[in-house]
Order: sequence, then structure tokens, then C-alpha cells
Amino acid sequence: MKPPYKVPNMSEVAKAKGTNGYTMVSTFSGAGGSCLGFEMAGFDIKYANEFVPEAQHTYAANHPSVILDTRDIRSVTGKDILSQIKLKVGELDLLEGSPPCASFSTAGNREKDWGKVKGYSDTTQRADDLFFEYSRLVKEMQPKVFVAENVSGLVRGKALGYFKLILAEFKSHGYEVEARLLDASWLGVPQARKRLIFIGVRNDIAADYGVKPTYPKPLAYRYTVRDVLPNVSRMKLGGKPDNWKKPDAPSPTIMASDAVTSPTAYFSSGGYIETTDGIFQDPETGAPISLEKYAIGPEWDKLPPGGHSKKYFTLVKSHLDEPAQTITAQGGNVGAAAITHPTQKRKFTLDELRLLSSFPKDFKLTGTFEQRWERVGRSVPPIMARAIGETIRDEILNKIKEK
Repeated sequence: MKPPYKVPNMSEVAKAKGTNGYTMVSTFSGAGGSCLGFEMAGFDIKYANEFVPEAQHTYAANHPSVILDTRDIRSVTGKDILSQIKLKVGELDLLEGSPPCASFSTAGNREKDWGKVKGYSDTTQRADDLFFEYSRLVKEMQPKVFVAENVSGLVRGKALGYFKLILAEFKSHGYEVEARLLDASWLGVPQARKRLIFIGVRNDIAADYGVKPTYPKPLAYRYTVRDVLPNVSRMKLGGKPDNWKKPDAPSPTIMASDAVTSPTAYFSSGGYIETTDGIFQDPETGAPISLEKYAIGPEWDKLPPGGHSKKYFTLVKSHLDEPAQTITAQGGNVGAAAITHPTQKRKFTLDELRLLSSFPKDFKLTGTFEQRWERVGRSVPPIMARAIGETIRDEILNKIKEK
């Protein structure tokens, strides 16, 4: 049976942080999506590095106790990091990082942009060499375990050569390494987001304790858009689990004590009605999110539920009864072809975006609507990171401690 969808709030995450006794360092930290997930799994994040200014603001707003290094990663050394967190080489439990992946994404220019300084978020940088900077830090710090994330495009086409080089680099630094494609929708996230996850265990630890890179097992169910989004039209009568009706069915008697003004009206019988209200602005920022005045608007009308546009390749309409398609960083540009709401001709609100990406409802985003969307679109979904973190904790680090 599928349990109700639930994401811990920020106070619950704060209570979980540090409870497993393991220390962690994060690089290419972005808004902190992966950090949140590892904190949910009990890790104590001591240090984070992020280069993009607005991402720094979001990270600091949600992780005020973490040392935030804003330098270009190329200027950071393992010695720098270990000095700040007062650990020696080999003592760090977990190093995590998600080097920017636009150069390898199947939706981008791929090899045409390799070796070039290009626009990235609110700044410019060369991105295709950053995985090797992460590998350098692995070598310099020698953590017990490392985990790195990138797009599925890294194992396709000409990028496969980069993948092999990266794998060889990690192994040359003294690690047993595996890389697997994981789909967030099978790990408790209502979004079909496939990412390549590298996990490495230091050779001496693998040999002495009989542990190796291990991955979370997929769940037996997936959450759908209907499972998690508010304001999707349906009616439930009598409080029975399967007693759903179309919104034109008669409702129970509305009693005076039930008169609460909200998108969901509750009734004495224990049932409730969910309504679909027209939303044309993001409530959090006031930014317009309707597609009406854009070229993609008429195209949206033609799409079936879950459909992809042939005219605008990246324009997709979500399906209520499936996980959302991948949320991309560029989707916050309202006129840009990207993922859209399943029943209303608009982009998702930021609150909806948090839900679909498994961020806490009270997670703070900074900047404009587009910048806030980008932060979520570039992040590892926290619940996905939690699943990876719990597996590393239980199947690797705890086994080291037990022996």
C-alpha cells in the first residue's frame, strides 16, 4: 500500500541533522537539495561550496550553521576544507558533489560547448572540466565514501569518453567505484528525474570491512501529480478511502462548523471537496505564470495528458496520474517550452514546484521567480538524496562502525 506523500519541514530536517554521527562535506551545493536529503538521513554537513551568487543566498538562508565557501572550486583545496572543519586526511565520512552538467545534458549543445566559457545561471564559467576538480578533492581529502551526481547524458554519445575518464580518475585515487542511473520517481519523488550517481568507497575500507558501493532499492510504488498537488478537482464523500466522485456529484451537507475558506472545504461526514481554482500568478512572487500570451499557449491546448509537443520539443503537459516529467532549470521562463500544469494553461507555482521536487514547504527560495525555479530545477530532489544517504549510512558506514 502506498503511504501518503510527506516531506519533512525544515524544523524536522534540523532535528534529524547530525543524528547518525557522520560528517559530510558538500561541493557544487546549489540551493542545497542534496544537503537537505543527507540531513534527513542524519548526516552533519560541516562545509559547502557554491559559486553562483543567488544559489549562495538560497543555501545560506536554509543552512545558516554550515560553512559556505563562495570561491570558484578551482581555487579550493582539500587542505583548505579539512582545515576549516578540523579533520585530517582520511577522517571525513562522506564527500558529496553535483558538478554542473549542462555540457553533458541531452537537451543542450553537448560537445559543441566543451572547453568553452559559457553563460551558466547568473554567471559564466567553463563546466565540462568541473568533474575533474571534484575528483581532485577526492584525492586530496581521501573521504571514506564519496557520492557524485550528473545527468544521464554523461553515458551517451561522445560524452561516454568523459564518463570513462572520470571513472578511471576516481579509481586511480584509491577507490572502488560504481555508477548507476537512478530514477527519482522510484525513490519517493513525484518526478521522473533520471540521474547518474557515482558512489566510491576507499579501497582500504572496502578490503578491511567487506563493504562496497551500494544503491537504494526502488520502491514498489510511485507518487503521481494527483497524489501531491493541491487544487486538483475531485470530491471525496463520507471519509472512505476509495469514495472519490467527480466534482459534479452532490456534496454532503455543509455544516456551520465546517465553514472554512480554503481551497479544500471539509465536511462533518469526514469527506471533502478539492477544487480547481484559476491561478495566473505565482502567489509567492506575484510573477505571471499563464501561457495565454505566449506561442506555447495554443500548443498546450493540443497536448493530451502527459503529451510532448512535436513543435516545441521541451514543452510537456503533466499527467495527473503519473509522476511529473523532469523539471528543468530553464522552466521558470514562462514563455519557454518546459513542463506545465496538467489541467491549467500555466507553469507550476513555486509551492507546487517544491512539492513535485520533494522540498520542504517552508524551504526558502531567493531571487526572482525564474531564479527560484532555477534553484529547484538544478537540485537533486531531497527525498532522492535521502534514499542514497540512508543506504550509504546503513550499508557502508554503519558496517564500518560495527566492526
